[in-house]
Amino acid sequence: MTESYGKMGMPAFVSTKAGVKGLVDAEITELPRVFHYPPSTLSNNKPSDTSGLNLTVPIIDFGEISNERNIIVSKIKDAAENWGFFQVINHGVPLNVLEDIKQGVRRFHEEDHEVKNKYCSTDVNERFVYNNNIDLLRSSPMNWRDSFVCYIAPDAASPDEIPVACRDAVMRYSKHVMDVGALLFQLLSEALGLNSEILKKMDCLKGLFMLCHYFPPCPQPDLTLGISTHTDNSFLTLLLQDQIGGLQVLHKDYWVDVTPIHGALVVNIGDFMQLITNVKFSSVEHRVRANRDGPRISVACFFSSNLFPNSTVYEPIKELLSDENPAKYRDMTIPEYTAGYLAGGFNGKSHLSKYEIKTCPS
Repeated sequence: MTESYGKMGMPAFVSTKAGVKGLVDAEITELPRVFHYPPSTLSNNKPSDTSGLNLTVPIIDFGEISNERNIIVSKIKDAAENWGFFQVINHGVPLNVLEDIKQGVRRFHEEDHEVKNKYCSTDVNERFVYNNNIDLLRSSPMNWRDSFVCYIAPDAASPDEIPVACRDAVMRYSKHVMDVGALLFQLLSEALGLNSEILKKMDCLKGLFMLCHYFPPCPQPDLTLGISTHTDNSFLTLLLQDQIGGLQVLHKDYWVDVTPIHGALVVNIGDFMQLITNVKFSSVEHRVRANRDGPRISVACFFSSNLFPNSTVYEPIKELLSDENPAKYRDMTIPEYTAGYLAGGFNGKSHLSKYEIKTCPS
């Protein structure tokens, strides 16, 4: 059985309908070939001498925001411009809410696959979808994870659409995410030197969906990835990760670990934010390494309306442009961008390049 799993291709894997967790439950010792990545893709290039290099993702404390707002805005500005990532502590989301959502995600993914498969769907109008082969149309090789998506705004999944295993946790956590997101968009607006409500008025908070990942322990983690290299098709992404680790961000050509901090939220700039800020804020490549430990749980909340109807046209903010700093991107709508992003697959190349305005050499 283990041998046959090791030789398994994509059609055979899909036919099991058991997801990556099903492979682990079968006690495989050899990674199926459909998950194998080229060694060059898996390179964990890090400098032999890190002295003089700051390779720690910024950590920003919101605990004194009422007294130190300007200092916090300055730190966010620096992180958004130079890293595209930062971690936030003392953000106001209770620890029990964070623990509940992680446990809820784990409970759902550890249900019998017959229960989970009731939530499998290709209907783009579904508000809660379990997908144990989420990478089939986007990534080859496949990633070592199972996932479910739940839409929060503007048209949220109803309680009855969310599985009992995670229903209360998803609904409670999503409310806190909206609150933290609203504050972050204010601070980012101020970091741009603009009115604190400008990003909200641009409807950057209009859409939100939650993508919840389950990364089982991998028998050969050096051969695959939990999530391949990509940027996010969002304005902003808030990530809750457990203590196992594996998330890495590409910074100055080095893969830097986003070290888990208990109670922290990881924040990263998405493609839409890079576009509307005209590259003032950076959407950077990141990935998740596979691990022998696990399962690893992560909850990523994307401020984006994704493929749902949204006619708002986005372009670089006029107040950020000048003769010396003309628009670098053409305008777009979120459904249009997302469709192209998904069709392109997780190939390590930002879809933003398709929207760049090419300038003729003088």
